[in-house]
Amino acid sequence: MSTVHRAYRYRFYPTPEQAEQLARTFGSVRYVYNHFLRQRTDAWFERQERMGYNATAKALTTLKKQPETAFLAEVSNVCLQQSLRHLDRAFSNFFKGQARYPTFKKKQRKQSATYMANGFRWRDGKLWLAKHKAPLNIRWSRYFTGHPTSITVSCDTAGRYHVSFLVEEAVTPLLVTPKMVGIDLGLTHRVITSHGDKIPNPRFLRRTERKLARAQRRLSRKQKGSHNRAKARLRVAKVHAKLADQRRDATHKLSTQLIHENQVIAAESLQIKNMVKNRKLAKAISDVGWHQLTQQLTYKAERYGRDFVQIDKWYPSSKRCFHCGHITDNMPLNVRTWDCPCCGTQGIDRDVNAARNILQSGKAMLVGADKLRQHEKTTAGLAGG
Repeated sequence: MSTVHRAYRYRFYPTPEQAEQLARTFGSVRYVYNHFLRQRTDAWFERQERMGYNATAKALTTLKKQPETAFLAEVSNVCLQQSLRHLDRAFSNFFKGQARYPTFKKKQRKQSATYMANGFRWRDGKLWLAKHKAPLNIRWSRYFTGHPTSITVSCDTAGRYHVSFLVEEAVTPLLVTPKMVGIDLGLTHRVITSHGDKIPNPRFLRRTERKLARAQRRLSRKQKGSHNRAKARLRVAKVHAKLADQRRDATHKLSTQLIHENQVIAAESLQIKNMVKNRKLAKAISDVGWHQLTQQLTYKAERYGRDFVQIDKWYPSSKRCFHCGHITDNMPLNVRTWDCPCCGTQGIDRDVNAARNILQSGKAMLVGADKLRQHEKTTAGLAGG
């Protein structure tokens, strides 16, 4: 049994007073983030000075006392301090090479505010936020144990409000099973397993494309700044939100099934950022959600005691015969079945063959990792002796 931090997200419906207070909070958080992003950028490019979190927190106290920014005192200071921490983390990730340079937050995008333990009250299954008199009207789709350490309130572009609880809880690993599977990611079929199963691609975007195009055409005809344009923009956002929800739900179901049924899951590592540069396949690649699937498999495997491994992106899984190991020189995408000239195996399914090779390579990587860990333990024991 291990202890992990787990997030639970729920939808809630604020009263008009709560919605007004949340709008002030989102606006203040966005203003503080953008203001100090500009200050930190100017400080470096103009004076070669670095501003950290402590400097911005001290400057925030001065900023709240100025008459033109007195509105910052109307919201919880916890959210404003967390906004500065998020900005500091964004710069830290940039300097580590893990993210791009921080950008300004926009009013038309998703809005959020984070409350730490001193910014909310949790009692008897009810949540009170700082500066709010009444508890939030939350739709409980599932329950959690323990006390939340922090919460994040958000409003997406479709106007839906969500609250996310970060809870520390104990997770029991799943029972060990001898089953192992290799998965090949595709477009016609979203996942092809080494057992020969082919899971079809739902193609949510293709099914919604006509409705989305109609909503976007109506938006383009509206006058900028008008109320009709705001309503049309909301319709487009709702279509996108439903599309994202469908894709996320299907991915969660698939990843959970793979994790529960197999002890080892092996997959190929893809350079999706480079693959979407292909104009003919970019839309289909974005719709199938490969990155989202591998991301979910990664953290679910760690949570439930499974092994998820991704093989090298240059491994010739499709061109290598699983039976004899022969590698063909060339295999274009339109070739779905092929015959091995070395061992004589006929009608080799390209995708199933790739999934079997991926599993074989993944098991070899895990065996190598186990040997390395055993060697490190032996070396440490000899050094200690």
